[in-house]
Amino acid sequence: MSAPTGPASAAEPTTIRVATQQPYDVVVGHGVLDRLPALLPGAAERVAIVCPESLEGLLDRVLDAFPALTEDYDVTVLQIPDGEEAKTAETASACWDALGEEGFTRSDAVVTLGGGATTDLGGFVAASWLRGVAVVHVPTTLLAMVDAAVGGKTGINTDSGKNLVGAFHEPVGVLCDLSLLESLPREELVAGLAEVVKCGFIADTAILDLVEATDPAALTADAPALRELVERAVRVKADVVAGDLKETAGSAGAEHPGREALNYGHTLAHAIERASGYGVRHGEAVAVGCVFVAELAARAGDLAPEVVARHRAVLERVGLPTSYDGEADFEELLAAMRVDKKARGSVIRFVVLEDLARPVVLAGPSEADMRAAFEAVSA
Repeated sequence: MSAPTGPASAAEPTTIRVATQQPYDVVVGHGVLDRLPALLPGAAERVAIVCPESLEGLLDRVLDAFPALTEDYDVTVLQIPDGEEAKTAETASACWDALGEEGFTRSDAVVTLGGGATTDLGGFVAASWLRGVAVVHVPTTLLAMVDAAVGGKTGINTDSGKNLVGAFHEPVGVLCDLSLLESLPREELVAGLAEVVKCGFIADTAILDLVEATDPAALTADAPALRELVERAVRVKADVVAGDLKETAGSAGAEHPGREALNYGHTLAHAIERASGYGVRHGEAVAVGCVFVAELAARAGDLAPEVVARHRAVLERVGLPTSYDGEADFEELLAAMRVDKKARGSVIRFVVLEDLARPVVLAGPSEADMRAAFEAVSA
């Protein structure tokens, strides 16, 4: 992993290189949206902007701020539902139909403007149209900035589970404009912190130290501490995907799970989301999932009790749940976990910790250990 650094000055954006086979930059800072036109392919004549209905006002501001978009390109707005409701085959098909009607060619581009669901859906549309057109991500939530917009995973949901249909399709650039977080509801910002804290447990423990040393109320859009957390989390993901873009362990080494490490806490989280009809925020489900795998690692492995306790303490400190109070029982959630995309055949796989920043894969834990870990996180 590259050496961690603190945030740049407030006026200077930070550029983080994602060094995959098709490298691109993630730019973090305030007021970085002015870089959007420069990221579009030189041969592009048409630009499709994928944006949820709730961000129509923001879309108008973007178009007003960059008249070159509408002057130099034929702009098509693909308005989609909010949240996980957008991630359906029907929505993707409607987007494909619109691109076909507008005559989108392989040299044209897609821009996503929204949260993680918009990035997932828009990225999938870009990946599948003509087998791949350029996409630029402009994430508007903390969750999307540190997770969905970086790494090239795209996808939609099915009745069987979350993100089961998708493709790897890297963006040509990502703009994390922290100013966009100023209007983000507090509960959404808090939910996004789950993915940040996850990165602290699997790779960069300085994230945990910073969270523990910072007043949670001070983690606001203009706070240097929040910017540093965003930058550190993006660096963790950039380093992991550079070595293992397609989740095959790549160059990560025999013991390291590679990109799969980024799924820490996600196996149970996706089951919880599905059981709730996606009424539970992704970050809230991930927080519970992280505590679950910590409890599982303490039973099936050697994870120290103080590390398990630190999971609860750090997540609760920022206002995230550490126990599950939904209606689904263990059997229902277990059935959902069995069809998780990380499963291999009939074997459920979890990313767990041997210690801080030492993730490993636990394949086929006993049902007794899984049940005990679930009981430990049941409200």
